[in-house]
Amino acid sequence: MRRDGRLGVGIIGAGRVGPVIGAALAGAGHALTGITSGSDDERVAAVLPGVPVLDAVEVARRSELVVVAVPHDQLPGLVQGLADIGGWQAGQLVLHTDPAHGVGVLAPAMAQGAIPLAVHPAMTFTGSSMDLRQLPHTYAAVTAPGPVLPIAQALAVEMGCEPVVVAEADRPVYAEAIATATHFSRSIVHQAADLLRAAGVEAPGSYLASLVHSTVDHALTDAGVRRDPLED
Repeated sequence: MRRDGRLGVGIIGAGRVGPVIGAALAGAGHALTGITSGSDDERVAAVLPGVPVLDAVEVARRSELVVVAVPHDQLPGLVQGLADIGGWQAGQLVLHTDPAHGVGVLAPAMAQGAIPLAVHPAMTFTGSSMDLRQLPHTYAAVTAPGPVLPIAQALAVEMGCEPVVVAEADRPVYAEAIATATHFSRSIVHQAADLLRAAGVEAPGSYLASLVHSTVDHALTDAGVRRDPLED
């Protein structure tokens, strides 16, 4: 790690999340060392212009901080696969963005001396630069061993998020909450739009916009002031 706290950051995962996280960290002054190839390299290049496209092994080799932003079912195999070829480095920060995992999934990297961090920004990513404007309005679930928890919190802040500590044992429940909010809200809006379309309403998405936003705002306000039943 450099004395000024700036890091060489590599991104493994070129989907919707990884490039945006990379751009946010670059905006905080970190240097991007590379990103792996994905299904839409043109989109990635638009978010991270000039960043080298490398394989995962080379990204890990060049980086002081490796951000792993891959699908949930690929994360354990990727971490173990790099460990099997000695791809992780002692003292290297390894941060994943999966909501359901804490740092346990990074055990193979830890065994080679890497420092494990889990940071999940609670937002729906589009994979475009528009996400950078949303990050400052977003919370991030942070999980890390006690001595390095401040590092994870600081990185979340540098991404633009407000960090909230979630214990390792609570990550599955946290992930269920995120999935519930995401999947049910999307499916309910689609169902309502289909019903309006059947009723002859044109542009049902626009018709629902104000209703849905105001309803969600009220629900979020209620959720914020609702007492914990355990306190009763």
